[in-house]
Amino acid sequence: MTILWGLLGMTVVLGIAYLLSSDRQAINFRTIIGGLAIQLLFAFLVLYSDTGRWILEQFTGLVNQVIGFAGEGINFLFGGLFEAEGVGTVFAFEVLTVVIFFSSLISVLYYLGIMQRIINSIGGALAKLLGTSRPESLSAAANIFVGQTEAPLVVKPFLPQMTRSELFAVMTGGLASVAGSVLIGYSLLGIPLEYLLAASFMAAPSGLVLAKIMLPETDPQATSDEREFQMDEDQESYNVIDAAARGASTGLQLALNIGAMLLAFIALIALLNGILGGVESGINGSVNYMLSLFGSDSSINIQGLTLENIFGILFSPLAFAIGVPWSEAFQAGSFIGQKLILNEFVAYAAFAPEIDSLDPKTVLVVSFALCGFANVSSLGILLGGLGKLAPSRRGDIAQLGLKAVMAGMLASLLNASIAGMFF
Repeated sequence: MTILWGLLGMTVVLGIAYLLSSDRQAINFRTIIGGLAIQLLFAFLVLYSDTGRWILEQFTGLVNQVIGFAGEGINFLFGGLFEAEGVGTVFAFEVLTVVIFFSSLISVLYYLGIMQRIINSIGGALAKLLGTSRPESLSAAANIFVGQTEAPLVVKPFLPQMTRSELFAVMTGGLASVAGSVLIGYSLLGIPLEYLLAASFMAAPSGLVLAKIMLPETDPQATSDEREFQMDEDQESYNVIDAAARGASTGLQLALNIGAMLLAFIALIALLNGILGGVESGINGSVNYMLSLFGSDSSINIQGLTLENIFGILFSPLAFAIGVPWSEAFQAGSFIGQKLILNEFVAYAAFAPEIDSLDPKTVLVVSFALCGFANVSSLGILLGGLGKLAPSRRGDIAQLGLKAVMAGMLASLLNASIAGMFF
């Protein structure tokens, strides 16, 4: 039953992408079939097979150990405040500070050349298996570890000459995935780390699959030529200490942005819900007054008019299609709506407190579905970050932005559907 349900979700997601395709005749089915095969195999290995699950558990344990090392710096900085019992999770101290540490760690790995080797290996394998160009494949691989503004740096020299399909794949890959440092922040909210890690790796092929359905490659030279290049080493840092310091500074900016964004969005949601509550009371009062004028003793009492409930109504069918039990589709749909319209951190912050009360399959599917930067607010980040790297392509980036958000969102939903098959 779960396999059939997963196939239904895959069909719905791929069907939406096909309807939105700019050139259905040009779709390269080698890329689509190859990408889906990689996703299915990976999900089977890490979510179903005993050996694969053991490997994922070991990797998750290793990452958790590294997170534990961040606690040493946090304890030094905040002391007893961090260790105090009964305080609960203080987001600014326990989550945002770890983002700073992981940003520094990734910067060190880049300086040492370790990250470049990993990205080259994964990107090269994707290009050969899927028949995609090497630049777009390398960018997809980079997005497993870094964010949507950093990943395109690995193919910066090729951005001005990329075809629209390649550029769209770079954009979609960034929106279908999350940065490694931010992913750790999600896990500290209470989201299962093993699901986040699996979703992050699956985002690379799924982003390419959705990109090549919605904007297929029409230039045969894009994948037939051999654009060999060497990934840039870290030229700015003088040594490993400088790299760590630069990474920490970047992480601080990221942490401050996340904190400010969450403060603003959550407060604005409360404000909007207050306005909707006033509208609700006004409707109830007006209708009941009209009924009384006609001598009726009946009355109405509309309740629950909130932004979260509106999202739940709109997105519950989609949540059900990708594998969420219908009894919890309303809640899951609300989280998906918050992720798409607001951002994934707001959605995860709302989802985390409900995990213990939800069906385990719902937890798995929603964890995968929310794991990506695809949301309306990312359009500005995409235009600002990628547009700065390739000023001559700002027009294309602006034109393709909304479509890339849709492709990135569908990629996350595709991952969720496939993961649900192996629950």
